Amino acid sequence: MKAAAAELVFIPYPGMGHLVSTVEMAKQLIGRDHRLSITVLMMKTPFEKSKVASTTQSLLLKAAEDRLNFVELPQDDEAAAAVAELRSKNAGNFMLEFVNMNKHHVRDHVTKMMVSTESGRLAGFVIDMFCTPMMDVAAEFGLPTYAFLTSNCAFLGLIFHLDTLSRTLDVTELKDSDAELEVPVFVNPVPAKVLPSIALHKEGGSSFMLGVAKRMRETKGIMVNTFEELESYAVKRLAEDDMVPPIYPVGPVLHLVKDKKEEDEEVIQIMRWLDDQPPSSVVFLCFGSKGSFDGEQVREIAQALEQSKHRFLWSLRQPPPKGKIEMPSEYQDLSQVLPEGFLEHTAEIGKVIGWSPQVAVLSHKAVGGFVSHCGWNSTLESLWCGVPMATWPMYAEQQMNAFQLVRELGLTVDIKLDYNRDTRYSSTEPKLVTADEIENGIRRLMEKGDKSTTEGIKQKVKEMSEKSKVAIKEGGSSYNSIGRFIEDVIINVHSS
Repeated sequence: MKAAAAELVFIPYPGMGHLVSTVEMAKQLIGRDHRLSITVLMMKTPFEKSKVASTTQSLLLKAAEDRLNFVELPQDDEAAAAVAELRSKNAGNFMLEFVNMNKHHVRDHVTKMMVSTESGRLAGFVIDMFCTPMMDVAAEFGLPTYAFLTSNCAFLGLIFHLDTLSRTLDVTELKDSDAELEVPVFVNPVPAKVLPSIALHKEGGSSFMLGVAKRMRETKGIMVNTFEELESYAVKRLAEDDMVPPIYPVGPVLHLVKDKKEEDEEVIQIMRWLDDQPPSSVVFLCFGSKGSFDGEQVREIAQALEQSKHRFLWSLRQPPPKGKIEMPSEYQDLSQVLPEGFLEHTAEIGKVIGWSPQVAVLSHKAVGGFVSHCGWNSTLESLWCGVPMATWPMYAEQQMNAFQLVRELGLTVDIKLDYNRDTRYSSTEPKLVTADEIENGIRRLMEKGDKSTTEGIKQKVKEMSEKSKVAIKEGGSSYNSIGRFIEDVIINVHSS
């Protein structure tokens, strides 16, 4: 096999929301330019092992090509145990320690690549925002570092602003305050209550995020999973900031290929049920790979759905045991958690499921609304499919995403903006969202007619759906941005 002219080393963070879109981005790059090859270095986590392993295996089988290679890095059991212990104690710096323990594995593999005749000339690292310690390894080899941000430009601008603020203010003091911040990438003042919990976490989380912001400024350029038409204001403001490296909006980067799991009998039953529903009649409730609720909140959701009388498809997951940081699991018996009689009363209009094939569901003509945790991948999928959302954020930067979608962009209905179940960085129990609040949000999301308050939102979502598809076509804004990134990488190789 002839070596490509330039080889990039991708280092994704192994969380689901990071891993999948990073692999899709790598596939797009090699598909665009024959001069590029990419090696993806996969770190093994000491937690969420089975989920990451199965997803990694699926990605390897589907994505491996001549110029796209995957390498699973070894795991040191002793170091892994130490990181797992930090995570179990909710220590804010566990991600930093996890990446640091993999630096020598990356160094060893890149050393082998440097002497290999099959590798092209190394053009640099492309890291996840949580992998900034790997910039030190790139520098040892004299290589530039680029970043691929699986979130959006508003979030990037926010962490840059918090970094600036931190020079004169302890940003952790904003926690639970009623303060509002003037953030350059937002038109409206941003309430402190929607800031990511990790950024305000006193026991290491805040210093970790501020460190990420500082290192991201040092990169050669940042690809962002967004598109100019969606975040035009934030993209413009970042481009005007001399302290920010070049920004390349390259999205939406989505995994739209059917997974093997979607061939399971349970999934087939879900799609058949949707086939039997009228167009745009079903509200879909799904809260991400980590999303789950306690019994009291589940009962409020159930009551809201029954009262609303709207057709529904509800992805309901069992939370991990109290004090355990694990992924949600499937209920063996839904009667354990749902109100008595709920399944019988709603049998004609609703279906309660476990894991959901989210893209397949959002793509179905029967789905007319999406009650979502506002994870960025889910947001892009919903916009791509033209399905309006109601916001119910859970963790990470989702509260900020919800604020942006409702207040800045006018693309969603709100159920809540500041709901937070991020137990790693917040000890405060979230306030119960009542059945009336949920029902009101569902009714606003699903109501129809020219005089409905959400008709304008639905039209904007439809238009944004079209723009998202145009952005990645030849001549589109993201297509051109990817081209600029590739040319910059090649130029930097030749000038080094």
